[in-house]
Amino acid sequence: MQNSAQAMEMVLITGMSGSGKSVALHALEDAGFYCVDNLPPELLLPFVELEQQHQARRIAIAMDVRSATSLPLVPHHLDTLRSRGVHVKSLFLDADTETLVRRYSESRRKHPLSQPDPGNRAQDARRALVEAIELERTLLTTLREQAHVIDSSIIRAAQLQGYVKALISAPTGQLTLVFESFAFKRGVPSDADYVFDVRMLPNPHYEPALRDLTGRDQPVADYLKTQAEVALMLQHITHFLESWLDALARDHRSYVTVAIGCTGGQHRSVYLVEQLSQRFTPQWVTLVRHREIGAL
Repeated sequence: MQNSAQAMEMVLITGMSGSGKSVALHALEDAGFYCVDNLPPELLLPFVELEQQHQARRIAIAMDVRSATSLPLVPHHLDTLRSRGVHVKSLFLDADTETLVRRYSESRRKHPLSQPDPGNRAQDARRALVEAIELERTLLTTLREQAHVIDSSIIRAAQLQGYVKALISAPTGQLTLVFESFAFKRGVPSDADYVFDVRMLPNPHYEPALRDLTGRDQPVADYLKTQAEVALMLQHITHFLESWLDALARDHRSYVTVAIGCTGGQHRSVYLVEQLSQRFTPQWVTLVRHREIGAL
């Protein structure tokens, strides 16, 4: 077993076909990881052992549903690697079905689980694609449950790369809090563990001088600080998290994503995410995401 100072760091990337696994793998390659795409699960342990012999310190491996018959081996292999001192982080890339259908239609690629084309009708082709996507979700359920999920449905490739780099930079073996702001009008992030709706709070959008700013700008922060309802919401969310984070950490959770949503994802949710990050950073590792303004 390697000692902690020399322990290998391994990132496993799995997820839905078309959800951005290649983008995530490129981000890790940029960060200095030796990357391997579509490694069969049967080769995971021998490959890691070989890289340890070569004194590798950071490796990233992508697996997908093309290895469906042997994917059940993966959780046990990851436990084995952890018992050998390897620092394992598991990421799962996801996206909603409509997004995946659109991406396949635009790229004209064939889904790896697609059956032979039943005909030339577009309706039949779409139905077959949706069925393949839903089958893939079923096959990957266990891996999704044991990984940190990133919803790539409506984020740009550059944002996804930033998310991945931030996650792998977080210390291994500690619970990491991810605070994410979003707009309800663009959908709730599927990767959220907890979602708080703050649309009932006073909205800076209706203040002409604040409309074009965000919750990261001081004038908006000053405005929201004066609102009693905002302070109460911040207090309630803080109390909830403080009551349960220790239990989540004891349950060996690596990441907890707390999503705060308002109408446009520009002001109230952004402000509260920034405030929550400041409050919890002294005790926990925290990451900040602002989905709608494209900032980390």
